Amino acid sequence: MPTTKIRSTSTSAAHEVDSTRAWVVVASAFLAMFTVFGVAYSFGEFFGPMADEFGTSRSATALFFSITTFAYFAIGIISGRIADRIGPRRVMIFGAVAMVTGLLLTAEVSSIRLGYLTYGLGVGIGVACCYVPMVAAVGGWFEQRRTLALGLAVAGIGFGTLVMVPIIERVIEANGWRDAYRVLAAVSGVLLVIAAIGAHRPPGSAASPRPIREIISGRPDFWFLYASSLFLAAALFTPFVFMADYIDTTETSGSAAVLLGLIGMASIIGRLGLGALAGRVGIVGLYRLSSLGLGLSFLIWIVADANYALLIAFAIVLGVSYGGIIALSPAVVAQLFGTIGMGGVLGALYTANGLGGLIGPPTIGQIIDSSGHTAAQWTALASGLLGTALLYRLKPQAG
Repeated sequence: MPTTKIRSTSTSAAHEVDSTRAWVVVASAFLAMFTVFGVAYSFGEFFGPMADEFGTSRSATALFFSITTFAYFAIGIISGRIADRIGPRRVMIFGAVAMVTGLLLTAEVSSIRLGYLTYGLGVGIGVACCYVPMVAAVGGWFEQRRTLALGLAVAGIGFGTLVMVPIIERVIEANGWRDAYRVLAAVSGVLLVIAAIGAHRPPGSAASPRPIREIISGRPDFWFLYASSLFLAAALFTPFVFMADYIDTTETSGSAAVLLGLIGMASIIGRLGLGALAGRVGIVGLYRLSSLGLGLSFLIWIVADANYALLIAFAIVLGVSYGGIIALSPAVVAQLFGTIGMGGVLGALYTANGLGGLIGPPTIGQIIDSSGHTAAQWTALASGLLGTALLYRLKPQAG
């Protein structure tokens, strides 16, 4: 009898993967990514007004974003493991409450240091409870079309950046940064509740996942991926934090919000186009190529100076490459380590992105304060290329 029950459960799970319900989960994940990253990546528009009001340096203001980035990637290792055990829906609802509360409290802060706590924990927990659990859920709902499904899910990040950053820019101009945070709180709360409705637990996930240490034990490829992610993240977050400051400093005729929106739009192409292509070409190879594109894109920024047309080219190349990285990294993890316990493994890997986000922007801010934007751009270029080089230490059979 026990054998019959196991076979029946396995057969039922096999019928559910790649099903209509699986695509509902993709839609839910898309909306969740749209919301939480639309909030997080709109910070560049708050950078100037907050620095002016609190009288803080670039490095101190950038730390606002860095703490948040570190929080959502670091907490992801916890939210991923919890979602593996109880499913993503309740985790997402908890994250929605945290994000709304954090944004409302940030609108009332009287100092930048208090904002580190309210925004860092509120938005950090919100992103952590949506990103890793939902990416892992999508990975568990698909077998044959997993890469495409993951690409569609994380395309929400690009759409969120494309749509929300320009809107927030206008809200800040019209009503100030405090009211803009209140608007984000209301919008994110509604959208995340809607997204939670379709956050179904993957079939077969009720099985107890193996401990993370057991999954990655004896696997140096995990640590190469980890180190690579750290350096790539340090480079990636540079334009999200400092592009508006760069435009103002160089007196470039053009909008930083448009450039950030273009990064988001181009990332959609990367997530969907490269994600679909990976099924034919190879996941690890395309992941390396995307990482190389991200690193080399900073050469365009260096050459561009105040040429807005070249800055647009930089935004497009960076966006496509960044989109490919985001779409392919969960598929790389699924290919190398499997989907059972995937939330925990992704959460562990993404702590590297958190460290990159924690270290990168304040360091770049210090370099800008002491040596100017060009030195900072060369630093981001070197960080991106080092992250790419580490990927070539992966075992050949991994691709």
